[in-house]
Amino acid sequence: MNLQFLLIAVLAAVLRGSLAQQDASSCIKANAQSCGECIQVSETCGWCSDENFLTIGSPKSARCDDLESLKERKCKQIENPRGSITVDKDRPVTVRKDRTEKLKPEQITQIQPQKLTLKLRSGEPQTFKLKFKRAEDYPIDLYYLMDLSYSMKDDLENVKNLGTDLMREMQDITTDFRIGFGSFVEKTVMPYISTTPARLLNPCSGHNCTSPFSYKNVLKLTKNGDEFNQLVSQQQISGNLDSPEGGFDAIMQVAVCEKQIGWRNVTRLLVFSTDAGFHFAGDGKLGGIVLPNDGKCHLENNMYTMSHYYDYPSIAHLVQKLSENNIQTIFAVTEEFQSVYKELKNLIPKSAVGMLSSNSSNVIKLIIDAYNSLSSEVTLENGKLPDGVAISYKSFCKNNVVGTDENGRKCSNISIGDEVFFQITVTSEKCPSTGKQESFKIKPQGFQEEVEIVLDFICDCECAAKGETNSKKCSKGNGTFECGACKCNEGRIGLECECSKDDVRTDDLDASCRKDNGTDICSNNGDCVCGTCECRKRANPAEVYSGQYCECDNFNCDRFNNKLCGGNGRCECRKCICDANYTGNACECPMDTSTCLAKNGQVCNGRGKCECGTCMCTDTKFQGPTCEVCPTCPGVCPEHKDCVQCLTFQSGEKKDTCSEDCKKILLKKVPERDNLPQPNDQSFPLTFCKERDENDCWFYFTLAVRDDIKEVHVVEKPECPAGPDIIPIVAGVVAGIVMIGLALLLIWKLLMIIHDRREFAKFEKEKMNAIWDTGENPIYKSAVTTVVNPKYEGK
Repeated sequence: MNLQFLLIAVLAAVLRGSLAQQDASSCIKANAQSCGECIQVSETCGWCSDENFLTIGSPKSARCDDLESLKERKCKQIENPRGSITVDKDRPVTVRKDRTEKLKPEQITQIQPQKLTLKLRSGEPQTFKLKFKRAEDYPIDLYYLMDLSYSMKDDLENVKNLGTDLMREMQDITTDFRIGFGSFVEKTVMPYISTTPARLLNPCSGHNCTSPFSYKNVLKLTKNGDEFNQLVSQQQISGNLDSPEGGFDAIMQVAVCEKQIGWRNVTRLLVFSTDAGFHFAGDGKLGGIVLPNDGKCHLENNMYTMSHYYDYPSIAHLVQKLSENNIQTIFAVTEEFQSVYKELKNLIPKSAVGMLSSNSSNVIKLIIDAYNSLSSEVTLENGKLPDGVAISYKSFCKNNVVGTDENGRKCSNISIGDEVFFQITVTSEKCPSTGKQESFKIKPQGFQEEVEIVLDFICDCECAAKGETNSKKCSKGNGTFECGACKCNEGRIGLECECSKDDVRTDDLDASCRKDNGTDICSNNGDCVCGTCECRKRANPAEVYSGQYCECDNFNCDRFNNKLCGGNGRCECRKCICDANYTGNACECPMDTSTCLAKNGQVCNGRGKCECGTCMCTDTKFQGPTCEVCPTCPGVCPEHKDCVQCLTFQSGEKKDTCSEDCKKILLKKVPERDNLPQPNDQSFPLTFCKERDENDCWFYFTLAVRDDIKEVHVVEKPECPAGPDIIPIVAGVVAGIVMIGLALLLIWKLLMIIHDRREFAKFEKEKMNAIWDTGENPIYKSAVTTVVNPKYEGK
């Protein structure tokens, strides 16, 4: 785990370094000629306004660099304007102490603040927070737009009492509720309706129907539910020829005819009730109508009069108008067309779809459910942003739910009185060409309230306002001296605007750019502009040419460990200027001797010199980082054995010269080995030794060196081996010989018994196998031959 953290830290450091280098590169590569141009490159770019900041050969654009580089280059005055946020209008959201308190719609506030001014610098984001609180008892305007084609005949009967019933149900939601009613059928041209005179009077066969019409505003929004019932009950069904209806024409007129409909700046609901599909832009060509819908109100005597002149509106056009007028749409449609209107809902923000029963008996429940669904979700939208401005959202909703990207625009499941917050970040990529100030608005979809955002772009530095026009510092008034540099007039160039663009290249001017009358202009590292060398820029912004003739650079110095100046200095005009405590051509040698200190605190153990941070041993037999290793030297213990032996036991090879050879040894005797010093008791190195004398006795001592004095602690009595006991040895040997003899005899006896038994068993076996007559001599043969007559039967 630690290794993973280490790798992450290393990668983060590399990434930060890479980003810093990219920012520095963008600042330098921009070739900014003024402070205003510089600060628009990136938020990390600054402009040095010190008059004497530039070195000889540096172009004017070298004043523009990243902030850290300018500080390293000893700039005393850096222009780095920053953006800010000012809240201009911050009316708090409405908190009702008593629901009986009646407030006008304009007195209710649901979003805070209402106006801000952002000072924007290119590349620098500005972030602010908006609060939204769903107000209690917020007024509602509901307009019921119904399809009155013949198939909706039974639905009309159930809508006739909708006004008072809906008023009663909405009392639980708001005490300020208004309702209106409108109807639609189709465009009054072929092939949508029959234009024969009889059909124009009664389009229904065998039934009494009213003449077809496109859209009719039956009842303006009102609080009188009885009036709604009365007017709706007077409506008659009409008819048309094709299945899709002209509902889009009606929706457009309801959205744009605010005065005729009576919309207030409150929650606006449009209930669109139908059992059929819809015509949209392009379908009007069937009736010879080719002019696109103009999105304007054309109601005369509450009737839409231009249905035969303008085509149906497109879905995008409807979305625009519904959004502009903050109208939330509820599509109350039958099951057959529910899937079609669900697809339409996905295209229209702040809309809902409910399934209408075949006779519209469930319309009140459908409206209330759809309203609760729409009002429980808030989604922010913004107007058109100025060119080069970007915006991002982050939402902080109920139950600690945080949304980002597109989900950062909205919060769901908001109840009355709930507060949610939105964090909005605005970033500008450039200054607008139209002017320094722009604005746009942010508002919750379906609500009248909005937040105005005024953008004040930072396009120049404050020091530019103090500039001296036609300054004498700019070649006899050929430029404006501002922010420490000359801003040349049209047609003039050069560091001090000393040249005209017409005579930039001449032989006389080039001669002053050659060092020592040589042939190379600006050492081949720059361009001669107005007789002055302007050094070229390198791909790596950290690498710079400088000097009157661009003869110097900061990247061609000696290297050590593949680092410029060993990483311990800076390169100036191809020579290393070492940091303190470093020396050498490549600053490779530290002057600090801490790396040469041995464990005993001496430099190189007193056996060498510290050069360039490394010990150079004067005695060739010693080696190691601090001259502590001697492969050919005896060990510490054998080296001091004779002195310890002569000082303690007055014996050994140095017993006659002990006082002279061992005078630097401080000897202390201890009674037992356990009394010798231990490593934990010492603040200096300690060595344990065990040595043998000429009598084969072992003696133990410790050796420590402190201030050239060798401290020795020795056990006062050596451990000598005791002499052997002869009698037990002889007795043991004799006993061993006797025991071995007895054992051999027993083994021999055992082998003989085994052999005899095997021979006897063999004899017994041979005896059993022998067959002969033991009563006769088997060798004897009788001389008498007896013949027996086979016929003789003994008679």
